[in-house]
Amino acid sequence: MSNKLTHSAHIYVDQPEKQKQLYKRTLIIVVISQIFGGAGLAAGITVGALLAEQMLGTNAFAGLPAALFTLGSAGAALTVGRLSNRFGRRMGLATGFITGGLGAVGVVLAATLNSVFLLLASLFIYGAGTATNLQARYAGTDLATNKQRGTAVSTAMVSTTFGAVAGPNLVDVMGDVALSIGVPSLAGPFILSAAAFLIAGLIFLIMLRPDPLVIARAIERANDEENNVRGISAHTGQMENKRGIVVGATMMVLTQIVMVAIMTMTPIHMSHHGHALSAVGLVIGFHIGAMYLPSLVTGVLVDKLGRTTMAIASGATLLLAGIVGAIAPGDSMILLIVALSLLGLGWNFGLISGTALIIDSTAPSIRAKTQGTVDVFIALAGASGGAMSGMVVAGSSFEMLSLAGGILSLALIPVVVWARKDKGSE
Repeated sequence: MSNKLTHSAHIYVDQPEKQKQLYKRTLIIVVISQIFGGAGLAAGITVGALLAEQMLGTNAFAGLPAALFTLGSAGAALTVGRLSNRFGRRMGLATGFITGGLGAVGVVLAATLNSVFLLLASLFIYGAGTATNLQARYAGTDLATNKQRGTAVSTAMVSTTFGAVAGPNLVDVMGDVALSIGVPSLAGPFILSAAAFLIAGLIFLIMLRPDPLVIARAIERANDEENNVRGISAHTGQMENKRGIVVGATMMVLTQIVMVAIMTMTPIHMSHHGHALSAVGLVIGFHIGAMYLPSLVTGVLVDKLGRTTMAIASGATLLLAGIVGAIAPGDSMILLIVALSLLGLGWNFGLISGTALIIDSTAPSIRAKTQGTVDVFIALAGASGGAMSGMVVAGSSFEMLSLAGGILSLALIPVVVWARKDKGSE
C-alpha cells in the first residue's frame, strides 16, 4: 500500500495537471452528493420542533429535537473525522450519511408508533447526516491551493442549496405521501431525509475514487521527502497554526449558536401566530437558501478580502438579523423572511471564513482529525443553542431570543481583533 501511495504521489507531484483534474472531479462528486444531503437535513430543521411539540404536548421542549440531532452530530463529527483521517474521505463521509439515513427512518417509525423514546433516540442518530453534510465541505479542499480554499468550500456549500431549499417546500407534499401510507403527516419530510441521506452516502462510497485526502497526504509525503533531501524543514509556523485553529473554531461556534437558537424556534413562533405549515416551509426555505446560496460569492470574498474581514461582516449581519427578528410582528411573513435570510447569510459568512482558516492552519496528515474535532464543538454549540432556545422563549419571548442572539454575535469582534495580531490569520 505504501508503494502504491508513493507512486500515486509522484504522479500528481510530477504532473500538476492531473492534480488539477482530480480536484475538479472531486468537487463535482461533492456537489452531486450535497444536493441530496441538503434535502436530507431540511426535514429536521423544518418540522422537527413541530413533531416534538405534537408528541410531547408542550413547546417548552420544542428545542429538544435540534439539541438532540446537533448533539448526535457532535459524536458523528468526531467519528467521521477519525474515520476520514484513518481511511480517507470516502469511507468517513459514506458512513456518516448512511447512519443519518437510518436515523431518519427511525423518526418515521417513532411517529407512527407514537414512541417519544424512539423519537429522541432516532433524532440523535439522524444528527450523523447533519454532521456529515457539514464535513463534506472539507472534501473539496484537500487538493485546493491557498487561494482556492474559500471558493472550494463555497462550491460544496452552494450545491447544498438545491436540496436544502427544495426540502422545506416539499413539506406539504411529503405530508400527503406520509398520510397515504398511514404515517403522521409531520413525519413525511423525514421519509425524504432517509432517502436523500442514503443516496448521498452511496454517491461518496461508489464515486469518490481516488480519495482526495489520501492523495493529498501522499503528495505531502513526497514533498517532505524532497525538502529533506534539500535540507529544508517541513515543520514551521506551528504557533500560527494553533492560533488559526482557535480563531477559526471560535468564529464557527459563535455563529452556530446564534443561528440554531433563532432558527429552531421560528417554526413554533410562526405556528403560534396562525401561519400554515406551507408558510413555515417558505420562511425556512429562504433561510436555508441564504445559508448556502451566497456561498460562491462569499468564497471569493474570503479568498480576496481575508478570513477575519468576513468574520466582522458575519457578526454585523447576525446582529441585524436579531434586531429584525425582535421587532418583526409575528404575523409579518415579509419581515420574518428578511430576519431569517439575514440569519442564514451571517452564518454563511462565519462558517466559510472559519473553515478556510482551519484549512490554512492544518497539514493533510492531521487535517481530517482536526476538522472533525472542530466540528464537534460546532455541533455542541448548536445543541446548546437549540436546547436553550425553547426555554428562553417559554420563559420570555421569541423577540427576546432574537435580540439576545444578535447581541451575542458581537462577541466575534474581539475574536477578530485578537486574530489580526497574527498575520497568518489572513
